[in-house]
Amino acid sequence: MILLSFKSNNEILNDPFTFPKTLSFDNYSRALSTLKLGVLYQNTFIIAAITIIIELLITFMSSYALSRMVFRSNRLKNSITALLLAGLAIPAFILLFPVYRITISLGLLNSYASLIIPYIATSVSFNTLLFTGFLRGFPREVEEAAIIDGSGLFTLCSSIVVPIIMPVIATVFIFNVLYIWNEFPFAVTLISKESMQTISLGISQFKGRFNIDYGGIIAASTLLIIPQLVFFAIFQRFIIEGMTAGAVKG
Repeated sequence: MILLSFKSNNEILNDPFTFPKTLSFDNYSRALSTLKLGVLYQNTFIIAAITIIIELLITFMSSYALSRMVFRSNRLKNSITALLLAGLAIPAFILLFPVYRITISLGLLNSYASLIIPYIATSVSFNTLLFTGFLRGFPREVEEAAIIDGSGLFTLCSSIVVPIIMPVIATVFIFNVLYIWNEFPFAVTLISKESMQTISLGISQFKGRFNIDYGGIIAASTLLIIPQLVFFAIFQRFIIEGMTAGAVKG
């Protein structure tokens, strides 16, 4: 991708697997002049921050309830687990039309809420199952000792449970940030205003009705991927720790 970003459109189409003949930054200058990166980054950051805060709260509480609550019937608990598993099997493309109709009926089209709500909903299954897999192996003795010392439910979760499961929380956080950063189907369906576009949606500006600026798309995609690589490089040990802990505990 980096090599292609320095090529002209003719070179990309006719000779994509060779080194560029000249080192030209025309694609990058065109990408920077076309895209309003400040607005795109701002919209994406706001949507990601609000979404992740809400979904972490919701999915932590749901997973803690599934792993700690005593249900009157195991059938109810198994049904909830099966429902969450079914949520993982539903692709986003099937949800586009009903979500679009609901968004219009609620008057939320071209707003942050139009993306935040679907992002939260689609993350519930994955996040809850990941949290639940870890919490089921969490030592209950630690919680029992805290309860004997007089800790309430809020203090127990915030002071005892959350610090211990921080690697899993970091894993969920990273996966969801990368998903929101790259998500396109919901964004292109629910956002049409240029001032509300996210980063992945902004790159689609290089695709016209009759022609495609391949060099601009590749240069813009490179600018999109570089922050992700830096982000992943910084937090990759949390991903490894979280997934390993979840696998062992689960």
